[in-house]
Amino acid sequence: MTREQAQQRLTKLKDQLEHYAYNYYVLDKPSVEDAVYDGLFAELKKLEAAFPDLITADSPTQRVGGEVSKGFKSVKHQVRMVSLNDVFDEAEVEAWAKRIAKLLPANTKLSFFGDVKKDGLAGSLIYQDGVFQQAVTRGDGYEGEDVTANVRTIKSVPLRLRGAPGSLFLTGRTEVRGEIVMFKKDFETLNKQRAKQGLPLFANPRNTAAGTIRQLDPNLVAGRPLRFLAYDLLRDDPNEVPTNHFAYATLKELGFGGGEYTRQITSLKGIHDFAVAWQKKRDQLPYNIDGLVIKVDDRRLYAQLGVVGKNPRGAIAYKYPAEQSTTKVKDIFISIGRTGAATPVAMLEAVVVAGSTVQMATLHNEGEIGRKDIRIGDTVVVQKAGDVIPEVVEPLVKLRDGSERVFHMPKNCPECNTKLVKLKAEEAVWRCPNIQCPSRVHNHIQHFASKGALDIEGMGEKNVLALLDAKLIHDPADIYALTKEQLLQLDRFAEISASKLIAAIQEKKQPPLARFVFGLGIRHVGTQTAIDLANHFHTMEHIQTASIEELAQVEGVGEVVAESVVAWFADPQNQQILKKFTKLGVGPVPVKKIGGPLSGQNFVVTGSLETMSREEAADKIRALGGTFQSSVGKETDYLVVGGNVGASKLAKAAKLGTKQISEKDLLKLLVR
Repeated sequence: MTREQAQQRLTKLKDQLEHYAYNYYVLDKPSVEDAVYDGLFAELKKLEAAFPDLITADSPTQRVGGEVSKGFKSVKHQVRMVSLNDVFDEAEVEAWAKRIAKLLPANTKLSFFGDVKKDGLAGSLIYQDGVFQQAVTRGDGYEGEDVTANVRTIKSVPLRLRGAPGSLFLTGRTEVRGEIVMFKKDFETLNKQRAKQGLPLFANPRNTAAGTIRQLDPNLVAGRPLRFLAYDLLRDDPNEVPTNHFAYATLKELGFGGGEYTRQITSLKGIHDFAVAWQKKRDQLPYNIDGLVIKVDDRRLYAQLGVVGKNPRGAIAYKYPAEQSTTKVKDIFISIGRTGAATPVAMLEAVVVAGSTVQMATLHNEGEIGRKDIRIGDTVVVQKAGDVIPEVVEPLVKLRDGSERVFHMPKNCPECNTKLVKLKAEEAVWRCPNIQCPSRVHNHIQHFASKGALDIEGMGEKNVLALLDAKLIHDPADIYALTKEQLLQLDRFAEISASKLIAAIQEKKQPPLARFVFGLGIRHVGTQTAIDLANHFHTMEHIQTASIEELAQVEGVGEVVAESVVAWFADPQNQQILKKFTKLGVGPVPVKKIGGPLSGQNFVVTGSLETMSREEAADKIRALGGTFQSSVGKETDYLVVGGNVGASKLAKAAKLGTKQISEKDLLKLLVR
């Protein structure tokens, strides 16, 4: 990048960040997620590091803190309210611990104190002789806004501190710091009320709490369900609060909430375990958090370590991976799926989102690109959809410089040059109708051999591609005609690997009917629909010959799915593949038994299991008459929670009241 290009990009970034900051801090109307601001801010810092002579005084990187609203009286903090340095992984925690250890006397024994980092508005409460006197927001750390009248309306704020008469903290000046938050359930109730009244809905609990406190009318604040969660205790004599765990214990005695999820920690491994534990279950908390706070427990050592800039050396904020970030669209290409769907995919400059590096993201379809006005060269917001599939949320239009290019959907398939079509006029998706399209064939065979379908070990993406390139297979049925001698002709196979693959293929010549139906790749037929069809019709022959009316009678199978099934079996090319399966001795096992001890019970598994794969768990549940679901819904009876769980399913289960059980609990059900 030239200096001139950097200058132009810096100007646009600064303008955009200043716009976001104004909406957030002055108008109390945030327009983007925090992660979007952070992503652009990081890009600005990187550019300024590369071109330090372009740094100006008006850059957001030079700002010390937020502005104080003119609607409230300004109050100086007796003790500065600091911000914490962010860390994102175990290595950064270890580096922090090593840095502070060097600043302390040799052989100093360090212990730590951890708490969840509440996502709210930081504030300070002043008590004189145990009576509430004043409430001040963080502001820029040195001075904040006097919001006493508003905070007084919060029912969780004691107007008089609890404790025995003559207690140390009921005399003199006591300062309590904490976060003003809105619980998730209260936020949902508030938005439901606003929807009934025809009022705009609030964006999220954190911004709603912050905006409420800075309202000039205390009566309005009194009508909002805010709570104060304490995290620090200050006295004029620091020796009266020797440790952070003492501070939390005292805060509880004085009548404050907020210390329910703390932990005393004696090692770096303890910090790591604490972080991992809360990353798994943070969505179960009644309020939002954006990470953890880890402090040196001994307040004397904490003070001795001092402050650098606005960050104390003795504490860090352990941040969890952002759900959103910003990057640039390098190009857009078309991916052809196994059903022929032509999906636009964005090639991105690599960016970390929710803990993993993202370089591609789905754009769904042509209509979605047009609606969002996403262009090649755009700076965009990306996120993980359901914690798994990356997607482009929106372009940041104001950062465009004129070099961006509008994407046009190709008329022909990029793989086989067949003209793309829409099977129905109202469809949003273009499709390649050529069943022999190389991309369709590859994806279809890979799907057939995948864990959710036939589960043929050794038939991964690279081996499928090698077999296709060698023209040894052309469709899923050809897999069963492979010989060890053919495999040995390929560079990828030796004697043992070839023998293993042939054995794995032969093992799956009589697969369960539901797995075989799913493996055929019939449009609209997912795992559960395949199970429903197998349980209803019992044999492959009955499914093949069923009419649209008969298929539509199956629970969970509507007219659209029924039409798709009939159309698939009526296609001459598919009929030839089925005949080839029969000729090669491949025949799915009919369903003989329906029902069992788990009949009528629906299961979802999240995370990894220790004693079996997710597919094995599904088979065992179904064998006992239960239903295995891919996502949590109103009908789900049990969510089986394994290791390294995703947050979305836990949150939904908690919201719906779904019973959560362990793998051990599941095993007990499976042996009934």
